Amino acid sequence: MSGNPQEDALEALAAARWRVAAVLTVATLVAYFGFILLVAFNKPLMGEQLTPGLSVGIVLGAVVIVTAWALTGLYMLWANGKYDRALHQLRR
Repeated sequence: MSGNPQEDALEALAAARWRVAAVLTVATLVAYFGFILLVAFNKPLMGEQLTPGLSVGIVLGAVVIVTAWALTGLYMLWANGKYDRALHQLRR
């Protein structure tokens, strides 16, 4: 901490951004690697047909993609709301 309140607030804001980004990155990696590990080690489950032409693997693959979009959306909501507002206040 530098002792300057504005610099301290900016450093805290930057640290918050890194924490949010790290949590969302880990969540994305868990989803992707979890899917890949299921493909590699549980092929019978992934190949199980839910309806003709639709397997568990296809559904889970779509869920991974939607999860990545949702996590990106969460980051955008946080960044456009809390982060940008706090940064704008610090610039004043």
